[in-house]
Amino acid sequence: MPAQLLLIDDDRDLCAMLEELLAGEDFGVASVHSGPAALAHLEQHRVDLAVLDVMLPGMSGFDVLRALRKRSAVPVLMLTARGDAVDRIVGLEVGADDYLAKPFHPRELIARIRAILRRPAASAAGPADRRLTVGDLVLDLARSKAAVGERAVALTGAEARVLEELMRSAGQVVSRQQLCERALGRPLEAFDRSIDTHVANLRRKLGEGAPEIRGVRGAGYAMDPGEPA
Repeated sequence: MPAQLLLIDDDRDLCAMLEELLAGEDFGVASVHSGPAALAHLEQHRVDLAVLDVMLPGMSGFDVLRALRKRSAVPVLMLTARGDAVDRIVGLEVGADDYLAKPFHPRELIARIRAILRRPAASAAGPADRRLTVGDLVLDLARSKAAVGERAVALTGAEARVLEELMRSAGQVVSRQQLCERALGRPLEAFDRSIDTHVANLRRKLGEGAPEIRGVRGAGYAMDPGEPA
């Protein structure tokens, strides 16, 4: 069954063009043009990924994403104004998986969508590899859920993939470039703060009791491996 996409943008001409383009790439596509319509659609229909514009009438894309994250972890690609770094960071902090600046090339949109939908290689691993543990932190790869001790931690898909890479390399430095390629499925761009924002979100969500995620200046990030068994 093809992946089901939801376009959330008040530019009806753009949505019509993208619907035709994405349908030609074997995606199922629907469009809505306001925040309330988006939330209603997401409540009633299967959606594998939402493409969400920041600039919506009445209810902003950020408000839609906040409301969505209270009830769903569906992947979200947020469309932001070109050069507006604040919108990008806020979108990621609120729970977007990735962003794309307008105006964009349609092939770039398709590439970003495929990168988000692509299952991490570990998801095809055997049962023994489905759960990662570092100290009191456990990541369930099959469900993209984490726990610190007895405390469950809700993660977005992108956050789970970043955490997976850090846990698999615990005690070693993983560069921002490697994290972007492995977790987001794309190269690191100039002035791209996506990985830094995802790491900041992970630190905040995991909180006390989780292994420390250290920033290594000019190199990347490393997770404290904890005490050896």
